[in-house]
Amino acid sequence: MMPDPGLAGWLRLTLTPGLGPAAIRALLREFGLPDAVLARSRSDLARHAPVTALDALHSPEVDRAVERALEWLAQPQRALLTLADETYPRALLEIADPPPVLYAQGRLGLLQHPALAVVGSRNATAQGMANAESFARALSDAGLTIVSGLALGIDAAAHRGGLAGASSTIAVLGTGMDIVYPARNAALAAQIGERGLLVSEFALGTGATTHHFPRRNRLISGLARGCLVVEAALASGSLITARAAADQGREVFAIPGSIHSPLSKGCHALLKSGAKLVESADDVLSELSGFRPSGRASTTAAAPATASGLLQHMGHDPVDIDALCSRAGWSAEQVSSELLRLELDGRVAALPGGLYQRLEKG
Repeated sequence: MMPDPGLAGWLRLTLTPGLGPAAIRALLREFGLPDAVLARSRSDLARHAPVTALDALHSPEVDRAVERALEWLAQPQRALLTLADETYPRALLEIADPPPVLYAQGRLGLLQHPALAVVGSRNATAQGMANAESFARALSDAGLTIVSGLALGIDAAAHRGGLAGASSTIAVLGTGMDIVYPARNAALAAQIGERGLLVSEFALGTGATTHHFPRRNRLISGLARGCLVVEAALASGSLITARAAADQGREVFAIPGSIHSPLSKGCHALLKSGAKLVESADDVLSELSGFRPSGRASTTAAAPATASGLLQHMGHDPVDIDALCSRAGWSAEQVSSELLRLELDGRVAALPGGLYQRLEKG
């Protein structure tokens, strides 16, 4: 099915170099829909648009970009949502700078679901990724669509959990819809495009550029009722998302971690500044006013019937073999053998620097 021909005007405005979202919104406010904007004289448009943008507005380069976008939109399960559409996500209309258009692929209805952003470090620990996936699945089963940014680590784990739950997941891209970044998440992106939703405000062909990701982050938080940070260093981009959430009036949640882990520092900083401490999915659900959970939402792991003797000495912070030998009174060979067994069973993760960490297995 061919897309609505009225979309060509929206595409022309948004694909014109130098014509940013703020200028487009100003033109729309003054003159109406894009076709009416494009019918105005150059002198009228010059009150809101720079000369370079007006020079490019009807150029062959923009013509080709519009044609390419319309061809992309002609494929199944693809759409362009504009500020004038009833299906444009209402949550984004509440933020300071909603994008004039959103490219989308997948289940558009998810944009009308209550949602929660789940974000965190790209270089996550095994426990962090397990937490992100289990929380996301439980919250998805409770009726919250999981929103994240398709990055490695926590984002990818959150998307997997969302897909496994009842309310699926939305991935907000920092690139054009025809580019998957990072490439290692191509298979996951394909699954989300089929069973969840991919969205981007960036034109087709837009590559991964550093300054695009903070812009993407405001949409991750903007689409959601709250933002849960699972693991984050102090310089993490996840803190940008959390700050955007707070600025947008969304709830901010954080999972505490070891005082020795750099990936806990960002979460602890959020908690010190007023974020809600989270130990289970119920902690999140109880804070979301007006949201009524459905389905199961427990992320409290059941204790195993029989725990390894070594696990009793590990605690939950990273620990090395020498410390375990001292605590358990075992030889290094005994500790190493038991650690290998536990690692194969998914109960322990080996970390850089010869450290080991206990994993919750529920």
